[in-house]
Amino acid sequence: MNKHKRPPSSLASLLTDVRACRVCSQYLPLGPRPIVRAGADARILIVGQAPGARVHESGIPWNDASGDRLRKWLGVDVATFMDESQFAIIPMGFCYPGRGNGGDKPPRRECAQLWLDSLLEKLPEIQLTLLIGQYSQRHFLGSDRKPSLTETVRAWREYAPAFIPLPHPSPRNQAWFQRHVWFESEVLPMLRERIDQLVTHGVSQNG
Repeated sequence: MNKHKRPPSSLASLLTDVRACRVCSQYLPLGPRPIVRAGADARILIVGQAPGARVHESGIPWNDASGDRLRKWLGVDVATFMDESQFAIIPMGFCYPGRGNGGDKPPRRECAQLWLDSLLEKLPEIQLTLLIGQYSQRHFLGSDRKPSLTETVRAWREYAPAFIPLPHPSPRNQAWFQRHVWFESEVLPMLRERIDQLVTHGVSQNG
């Protein structure tokens, strides 16, 4: 049995093992730096693609223009977003995969294969999972996913309240946002209302 398949005794020890993972070292141009955040009390899970180069450098998830737009979508500030007792942030790929044609390479599959189920088992309070981009939607929605990302996002009612599929908030997707104005008028108000229901406002529980 692969040692990575043995769930550790606590979320903290599991996260320590995840952050020490070097399985894909030979394929990562900047080396391994798994970027995952989670608290056992978190009620919202954000599943994106994989860290970009800037996030790899800082070690802070969504610490870039995409993160700025995502937080605006959610209606939360940085402190709330980074509060592990409220948001768990687990991408499909934990390390920066390098550049490909027209953008970053896809997330490596090993992360989900080795770690994802064990991590989810340690997050019993999750009530809402945000599926950002096609990779997370394919993994979590399976055959219920629509033929395209646009159709999947537009069919959000079929997946709510447990899941909300979203496009990636990258500046590279500006043309998509301009073509699909319904996203801002129909999806974002619902998304902010759902987040507001689940987020604890005021002083962070982490102090």
